[in-house]
Amino acid sequence: MSPRPHNHERHPNLQTAIKEAAWKQIAELGATALNLRGIARALGIAAPSIYNYFPNRDDLITALIIDAFASLADSQAASILSISEQEHGRRLFALGINYREWAIAKPERYQLIFGTPLAGYVAPLDITQPVAGRSLAVLMNVLMAGHLAGKLRPETGHALSPQLQAMFADWQQQRGAADEQVQFLALSIWGHVHGLVSVEIGQQYPPFITNPGEIYRHALGLMIIRYFPNSE
Repeated sequence: MSPRPHNHERHPNLQTAIKEAAWKQIAELGATALNLRGIARALGIAAPSIYNYFPNRDDLITALIIDAFASLADSQAASILSISEQEHGRRLFALGINYREWAIAKPERYQLIFGTPLAGYVAPLDITQPVAGRSLAVLMNVLMAGHLAGKLRPETGHALSPQLQAMFADWQQQRGAADEQVQFLALSIWGHVHGLVSVEIGQQYPPFITNPGEIYRHALGLMIIRYFPNSE
């Protein structure tokens, strides 16, 4: 009788296999049902083998959050690689399209990082925030390039409040963030596209909206006209 294979024979990269099984469990049952023993059963390994990599559920969730944010940031950066840095409007549009495509292709990742907080889980911000900021940094860099080129139309109709200015000054000091108008626009644009994507993924559109993608693309087009009126 052949000896029972060791974990490394079943799964040469057990840490990766654990995370892949976790994503599958989240996709099927939701993040609230994430269970280390269930993952062990799915992989055909003993539960203590998981604890060598992830001592508890929260450690696994943190690792998944980091991977999800990294995936989004990498996808955002790749979406504009072939577009000239002088084509500010096209780059902003491409980022918006990519954001929705990534969310639809990886809804379990999108929901984990942007959906309802998990009961009892508190993200270690010193670990998760740096990678979370990477995708927003891609957007901010595009906006900042447009701003420096004199192509970005700022929001001049309503001055930033002292509270906003203080928050943005703190952001600049801690993370070397961009001009305060660029900071505000980045957050505003992200909030807009995030809201549209969340409504679509949550299937909250009224039934007569049969093509949410058209709603999204039209909204993006309006943003380009608004912020880059002389876009190429």
